[in-house]
Amino acid sequence: MQYQKHDAKAFAREHMRGIWAAALTPFTPDLLVDEAGFRRNLRHWVDELGIDGVFVAGKQGEFFSLSVAERKRLFEIAVDEIGSRAGTIMSCSDQNLDTVLDLARHAQAVGADSIVVHAPVMHFVTDQDETLYEYYRHLSEQLDIGIAMWSHPDSGYLMSPELCARIAELPNIVAIKYSVPREMYARLTRLTEGKLIVSTASEEEWLDNIVELDWRLYLCSSPPYLLQSAVDRRMREYTDLAFKGEFERAREVRDSLDPVRHALRRTRPPGKPQAQQKYWQELLGQVGGPVRRPMLPLTEDEREAIRIAFAGCGLAVPAGARASHAA
Repeated sequence: MQYQKHDAKAFAREHMRGIWAAALTPFTPDLLVDEAGFRRNLRHWVDELGIDGVFVAGKQGEFFSLSVAERKRLFEIAVDEIGSRAGTIMSCSDQNLDTVLDLARHAQAVGADSIVVHAPVMHFVTDQDETLYEYYRHLSEQLDIGIAMWSHPDSGYLMSPELCARIAELPNIVAIKYSVPREMYARLTRLTEGKLIVSTASEEEWLDNIVELDWRLYLCSSPPYLLQSAVDRRMREYTDLAFKGEFERAREVRDSLDPVRHALRRTRPPGKPQAQQKYWQELLGQVGGPVRRPMLPLTEDEREAIRIAFAGCGLAVPAGARASHAA
């Protein structure tokens, strides 16, 4: 780690900025982690797309189908490949607390910038606040690394802004990926100004959050590398324009991506988010590969629909960038 526990909040305020992407995990045809492919994607995202940080082994990355050893290996690869040029945040979410701590200590040991821990599913519990506070307090006590909370409907509940603000008083709670309605994350932003970096995964709301809430972190999902290519970096462009206060021009660039967003949305089969996004990656010349169970693969008809939508969405791609098997 590059900082001491008591400096975690200050380090995050200085370094946890810009566009951070949630990595899909590429697999080989025999369903092994494609380490070479993951390295290639990381280099492309940082060096050619200008992505500022990467979220590793989260839900987009099919952490639920990865072994603990595989998750640790992904942490190591990310730090080794881009750690000197971009930020790294490692997803240590798990229902088992020992696994969370094991992953988090490994992230600390290999030099990750921070970790993220999803609010756990709590069966039969209807009043979660004290349980959740004690959960994150325990993690804070046991670890030195900066910790980002993550509240999402997948847990079966949403953490209230007031609870998040209380947890934010802990010394190394530095951020939250807050997948909630906008009024909730706007309230938390006001409640925790200077104490907690608040962000959400919606790219469509990102510009408004820069303008209206003075956000400086997009944390994070797959749009930074699905809406962009080495020759068409419009998310990077509108973000930089907004950071400079050129809001009208930023909106023009942001809105020009609507056909790409629409193509992505309308070709995503229900229940197959990773499979669709991995195939879109391949059309962009990135490494995608298959999904692991319980996720389902695309049918050939679904792949054809994606190919057609991709070709007509207006996203510029370098000549020869598409993988030959995806064309």
